[in-house]
Amino acid sequence: MVKYFPTIGLEIHAELKTATKMFCDCPNDSEEKHPNTNVCPICLGHPGVLPTINKKAVEAIIKIGFAVNGKINGQFKFDRKNYFYPDLPKGYQISQYDQPMVIGGEVKSVKLNRVHLEEDAGKLVHSPDGKSTLVDFNRGGMPLMELVTEPNMHSVEEAVAFAKEFQLILRYLEVSDADLEKGQMRFDANISLSQGESLGTKVEIKNLNSFAALEEAINYEIKRQAEILNSGKAVHQETRGWDDVKKVTTSQRSKEEAHDYRYFPEPDLPPLESSAFDLESLRLAVPELPAEKRKRFKQEFYLADAEVNILVEDRKEAEFFEAAISEWQADKSGGNIKLLFNYLTSDLRGLMRDRDIGFADLKIMPENFADLIDLVSKNEISSRVAKDLLVKMLDSGVDPRTLVENEGLSQVSEEGALLITVKKVIESNLAAVSDYKKGKGNALQFLIGKAMAELKGRGNPAVLRDLFEKELK
Repeated sequence: MVKYFPTIGLEIHAELKTATKMFCDCPNDSEEKHPNTNVCPICLGHPGVLPTINKKAVEAIIKIGFAVNGKINGQFKFDRKNYFYPDLPKGYQISQYDQPMVIGGEVKSVKLNRVHLEEDAGKLVHSPDGKSTLVDFNRGGMPLMELVTEPNMHSVEEAVAFAKEFQLILRYLEVSDADLEKGQMRFDANISLSQGESLGTKVEIKNLNSFAALEEAINYEIKRQAEILNSGKAVHQETRGWDDVKKVTTSQRSKEEAHDYRYFPEPDLPPLESSAFDLESLRLAVPELPAEKRKRFKQEFYLADAEVNILVEDRKEAEFFEAAISEWQADKSGGNIKLLFNYLTSDLRGLMRDRDIGFADLKIMPENFADLIDLVSKNEISSRVAKDLLVKMLDSGVDPRTLVENEGLSQVSEEGALLITVKKVIESNLAAVSDYKKGKGNALQFLIGKAMAELKGRGNPAVLRDLFEKELK
């Protein structure tokens, strides 16, 4: 069996987060549920209308260019990409051809060819029986970023990792929510197989709408092309679609070349000079990006790679974590950091997920969260009390020290006070005492639990354990 060498390139489309569409004043709202509501003569392509350029969308692409270390083109223009499809009311798409906004760049060692700006098409809605199709033009004309990589990825793992990293970059820049489930980010994958350094025949898979689909489609296409080549046949250049139910790619059409689209400059829009924009302000508006944040968090907070990755996945969570730590005056290499990480990524995140709230809506302030962890780490409250306090803080936003003081929740560690409860629990649970003396270790934990219940979670578990062991000798 011949072993083939895969070469992969990606095209990524992402809807930009602007108030209005790319060339008109219609709302740019991907959440709109009523079809054909956010439309006007301009985005519907009526004769004689004149588009105008959305400045915020242009600035978003410039920020992306800085973030990926690309070159901002000195002059860029818009072009008409001519093709017919039912969701394209003009019969052409306003895009960029030979003068894109951004040239080159790199993300996770993947070389980029370009990043350009265009308008999105509408959306086809097929009936369940497959007998009819409706068109919703709400999406038509939304500002759409397209990124094109060089064909320099050679494994599906590399391609998926790149796509995930770029999604994070878009979110950190706050230029796109890049929500795959809402169709705000989509992938086209180009795959070719060869035995040597030269590229094989390229096949494009269109409109992949999840990371799982991206991975499965590339794997399937590599296997499909290998089987064709091993049978002595040739792979044909074409565009294929991904059937997410059958888990196969299916042929759609022969692959178009640039000349098939008859690109020509958009006559209604002027070329733009990048110098007309405040490039320095846009460059400074690029925040610390995921790769930089991972490196710094690992160095400053002594976290493991897996822990750093969990935090960096959500910029707001990472900022909350760092703001909480900044409240402490002690050495940041202390154990509090691990405790804070655990409570944040497990307990607090779980409560937020159950309540369906994000960090933007969180009533708990980072300094109050840091205080809660401080109380736990200094054994001023038990972990059980801490979990209960977290729920109350989530509901009220009150700081934990006020709650502890008002509700008398300070942890009891004094042996004399705890011994009374220990003796009471022993007298009331003779069966468990007998089990413990027979060597059943879990009986001790049962007794400690009973004592904690008596103390309403305020007892120090370590002190209780010592007292039980002494009393039960």
